[in-house]
Amino acid sequence: MAMALKPNTIVFNGTFRVFDSLDGLMRHRCPLTPSLSPRKRTTSQSKTEPPLLRTNKRTIYTAGRPPWYNVTGTTFKEAFVIGTTDMHIIEALDVPWVVLLSMDSFYKVLSKEEQELAARNEYNFDHPDAFDFELLVTVLRKLKKGKSIKVPVYDFTSHSHRKEWKTVYGANVVIFEGILAFANKELLKLLDMKVFVDTDSDIRLVRRLKRDITNRGRDIAGVIKQYNKFVKPAFEQYIEPTVQVADIVVPRGGENSVALDLIVQHVHSQLEKREITVRSALASAHQGQPLPKTLSVMESTPQVRGMHTIIRNKETSRDEFIFYSKRLMRLLIEDALSFLPLKPVSVETPQGTVYEGKRLSGKRITGVSILRAGETMEQALMAVCKDIRLGKILIQTNHDTGEPELHYLRLPKDISEDYVILMDSTVSTGAAALMAVRVLLDHDVQEDKIFLLSLLMAEMGVHSVAYAFPKVRIITTAVDKKVNDEFHIIPGIGNFGDRYFGTDAPSDWYESDEGMDY
Repeated sequence: MAMALKPNTIVFNGTFRVFDSLDGLMRHRCPLTPSLSPRKRTTSQSKTEPPLLRTNKRTIYTAGRPPWYNVTGTTFKEAFVIGTTDMHIIEALDVPWVVLLSMDSFYKVLSKEEQELAARNEYNFDHPDAFDFELLVTVLRKLKKGKSIKVPVYDFTSHSHRKEWKTVYGANVVIFEGILAFANKELLKLLDMKVFVDTDSDIRLVRRLKRDITNRGRDIAGVIKQYNKFVKPAFEQYIEPTVQVADIVVPRGGENSVALDLIVQHVHSQLEKREITVRSALASAHQGQPLPKTLSVMESTPQVRGMHTIIRNKETSRDEFIFYSKRLMRLLIEDALSFLPLKPVSVETPQGTVYEGKRLSGKRITGVSILRAGETMEQALMAVCKDIRLGKILIQTNHDTGEPELHYLRLPKDISEDYVILMDSTVSTGAAALMAVRVLLDHDVQEDKIFLLSLLMAEMGVHSVAYAFPKVRIITTAVDKKVNDEFHIIPGIGNFGDRYFGTDAPSDWYESDEGMDY
């Protein structure tokens, strides 16, 4: 295939021939070098240690997502977006928190006449007009900015969108895959790397046959007819010319291991450049400042003081620790509900008279716990709020970097419309709470509808959350002044999760800083 390439395009072939350089990708790499030095593999790249754990209900990343925001809570780095004409490159990109966005999801819904053409294999699905580029650009732009997005699920039988759209969130890297990935000018602006995978025409035909027959219920004759009439001409007219805008051209597709390995290296280097430290910055900020007005501390009655005495005492048995922690949680939940906005309502009593009362001014309340220690507060919330919906966020501390990392989340549908009670047992630096609030905001929950509840907080954590998110209401039973060099609250309560569940934290697996009294 004769191709006209733009000046900064890299083309890989079997002899590792380089035409030019892509912004440092080939720095320290020379075509005269007999062999490449082995790439340093991170934990997420290890073949013996996969970056995720799968169960029947959950997928938990063991290589967590580090902070994508700064101490002000503002998203400071966008996802790295790779556009490619071939999805087989994805198999080589061995990094966690990768989101695949396929053009196949953005086919236009066909009219009745168009469906009839499709049934006769006479509709051109490979023409740019077959795709909803406006929706595609909108979705990719939000995903690049770190927001939660909904992706349509296209039904290739009915040629329409299914009722349930797929929610996608949490991308360090977005791989946008499609034959016309480079065919739209607005789309090109969102791509940080453009990879044109040049695959032999026979292989393209075989893949098309396999996909359409196996996944889309079509027959061989219909697929070949469509290929000759639409697919091959569309490739020559719309796809092949886009090689000119590519940063990298990969001959032989997914079989070109040299090219794929270099692409992976470049992606990893881009991710490393975007890393940021949050906890150390939080530790040195806001010292000596007055406590914010958004903080509400329960009145320290003799009863509350007595329960704190019991659960703070290192000699307290686990049974008593659980009992009095639950009592405090119940009081905390009841106190927090008084801050929810209420509207006046009139009801008729059994005696036939009218009672002027109050009712929640909003759709509903959702509880979200920061695992695992925050999960202990769910029972108290469910005891007070009937039929409440629950979500979970797992945040762990990376013991190499000291930074919080997002490993798992499960949030109810349409949470953006709710008042959210965010729960954790203790908050010290506020690093994990900051991440959890950022996750909620990325899912379009309004900041002034978030209520952060904790049994015990350090002043540092209060300031961190209030500075980043001044509209979040912070409610706790007590605030301690100090945090030591290991980010433990002083005098504190110890490792709440271990004391509650009767466990000892493994040396190589750290819980969120909040549950550990960090």
